[in-house]
Amino acid sequence: MKVHRQSLIAVFAWPLILFVLGLTGLVGALLADGLWDGLGAALVSTAVVAIVWARIRAGRG
Repeated sequence: MKVHRQSLIAVFAWPLILFVLGLTGLVGALLADGLWDGLGAALVSTAVVAIVWARIRAGRG
C-alpha cells in the first residue's frame, strides 16, 4: 500500500475554513439581528452540508 504524504495545510485547510465560517455565523447571529440571523444559520450549516456532500461523493450516501 502506497502512503500519500500531505502537508499540514493540505490536511487542515478545510476543517479550518469550516471552523471560521461556523464561528463567524455563531458570533454574527448572537450579536446582530435581521440579516445576520439568516446569514448566521447558513454559515453554521456549512459544516453539515460539507459532511453530507463528502459522504455522497464518496459513495456512502
